Amino acid sequence: MDNSNPEALITAALNWRYAVKKFDPKRRITAAQWDVLQQSLVLAPSSYGLQPWKFIVVSSDEKKNQLPEACWGQRQPADCSHFVVIAARRKADPDFVKHFIRSIAETRGLAEESLQSTADAILGKLQRMGDDHLPWTARQCYIPLGFLLQSAALLQIDACPMEGIMPDRIDPLLGLQDTEWTSVVACALGYRAADDPAAQQARVRFPASETVVHL
Repeated sequence: MDNSNPEALITAALNWRYAVKKFDPKRRITAAQWDVLQQSLVLAPSSYGLQPWKFIVVSSDEKKNQLPEACWGQRQPADCSHFVVIAARRKADPDFVKHFIRSIAETRGLAEESLQSTADAILGKLQRMGDDHLPWTARQCYIPLGFLLQSAALLQIDACPMEGIMPDRIDPLLGLQDTEWTSVVACALGYRAADDPAAQQARVRFPASETVVHL
């Protein structure tokens, strides 16, 4: 990839990546590479900056080998280097909002009282949702997933985003059962196997003329 041309670099990375179906279980992401990928998750934006998510990173072979049964038998969770499950907060309650407001105050050197209007705006939105916050918090989880996929592609680390997970089975494996969090979507990361048949398949995308509207 040509690092001197960022436009070409991004386009090349997007064309290079695909959803890997078969990972090489012997290859591992380095600690330095993982640090960058982790930052892509942590630095992702969210509505109000609230970050109603948790990232569970599974890299031990013992734990990864338990995952296929909770992922419809798919082998990517066991064979990849790192398996990331993005969990959403079931309910963004006032205590969680207060924790977020306190974090803003500490980071920016502000008095918590000066952020009351921000807190009120967030709490007002949540109140209008009623008691079911999960549809909203779950949608937020797809934002860091996108950042993770793009960052991995730029590092030429393979990935496979996976909605094919069963929360009722994977949550107990990850210690999420009976907590305020539940799994929403996952991503397997590592390196494609040399004989992954999906690597040879032509990419199928509708042309921009069908999917992009300029006004």
